[in-house]
Order: sequence, then structure tokens, then C-alpha cells
Amino acid sequence: MADPGAAPGHAPTLRIDKYLWFVRLCSSRSSAQKLAEDGHIRLNGRRIDRAHAPVRAHDLITFPHGTTVRVVRVTHLPTRRGPATEARGCYEELMVGG
Repeated sequence: MADPGAAPGHAPTLRIDKYLWFVRLCSSRSSAQKLAEDGHIRLNGRRIDRAHAPVRAHDLITFPHGTTVRVVRVTHLPTRRGPATEARGCYEELMVGG
């Protein structure tokens, strides 16, 4: 079955709110959606203001997480919100600031 997020000739994508929720970087999809819509997330260095911004493998996501700023690189797109050990395999932590 083809990936529904993949356009012909393009890498598969996933909405940024779903990605952050699937990989357990946000506790709920609505909190991830609010972060995006309030303009608190950067995708590859560009500020986004929509929850449906597409995320692809190798993208860089910068976002506030509590009192810190996290920077993660997408290693691959998850297909579900699985256990934390599975979720951690979907991204690489690059920086945690304080």
C-alpha cells in the first residue's frame, strides 16, 4: 500500500503536529498543533505557523520544550504512536538548551 502522505516523485511526509505527537515530543496532538500555530516551531530554520506543515526524513525541528529549546533531526517517519523506545528511534537529539 502506498504512503498517503507521499506525492508522486516526492519523499513521504507527515504533518508536524502528528510527528511531534507520534514520537512523544508533545504530550498531545492538540498541544503540538498549538505550538505550530502559535509560531513556536522552526522547520529547517524557517518559522512555521501551521500544524499541517510537512515533515520529511532528515528535516531539522527546533521547538520549546518546557524551559529549554530542543533541536532534533528526523531520522524516519513513524506510522503510529508507539512505545517510547520506538519513538526515540525516529529522531536524533542534536541540542538541548537551557
